[in-house]
Amino acid sequence: MKLLFNAKLADNYTSQSQKIRVLTEAWVDDAIFCPNCGQLDINRYPNNQPVADFYCSNCKEEYELKSKQFNIGTKIVDGAYRTMIERLRSSNNPNFFLLNYDLKSYEVLNFIVIPKHFFVPEIIEKRKPLSLTARRAGWIGCNILLNHIPQTGKIFFVRDRQVEPKEKVLADWKKTLFLRDEKEISAKGWLLDIMVCIEKIGRKEFSLDEMYVFENKLSRKHSDNRHIKDKIRQQLQVLRDKGYLEFTGKGNYRSR
Repeated sequence: MKLLFNAKLADNYTSQSQKIRVLTEAWVDDAIFCPNCGQLDINRYPNNQPVADFYCSNCKEEYELKSKQFNIGTKIVDGAYRTMIERLRSSNNPNFFLLNYDLKSYEVLNFIVIPKHFFVPEIIEKRKPLSLTARRAGWIGCNILLNHIPQTGKIFFVRDRQVEPKEKVLADWKKTLFLRDEKEISAKGWLLDIMVCIEKIGRKEFSLDEMYVFENKLSRKHSDNRHIKDKIRQQLQVLRDKGYLEFTGKGNYRSR
């Protein structure tokens, strides 16, 4: 996989944003395979497609591309807040490609895919309405809060200029596909919260008591639930049954 953009493609454009759009879209179209089925190339939708930028002709997965210079950071600017929330509630949302590039060298630094089953309303931040003097006065956009997504939901094709093996990308994608089986947004949100807590422990092996440390935090987020410890145990059992965790006995678990 080549990490350099084809700079000649941008020769006919004067706008910096147009140049970046052309270069990044062309690179993805040429270099990236479908992380769901492994097809060697994906296809670009015509410009101004309302939902996505790319699709796989084999498995029909759709992808929206977001690009950012310097570093990816903790949030990504997206479109209209209301539209995003409606898409999440209807499951009509694409997967997200996140491309981090160096403009001086025209090189890809990081390239990540976030599967759509990691998108719940809690990771969408409403921005302030545009001012009354703006062309689209009152319009409300949104940000995607990347730091609210478990690390397992950020699958690297390229990490710090190093290309990840295709087999690893496909395996990482497959590992969390069980989340698509959960159609209820609140139930999926609980699973994602528990996955984040597991990652904060920082080890593959952990105990139930270590998970109980997050009781107060989870209680504040899920104030309608008065049985947080019971819920933690329930969600760990779900993750075990789905193959995401292994139960090793006596209240101990291991991440797979």
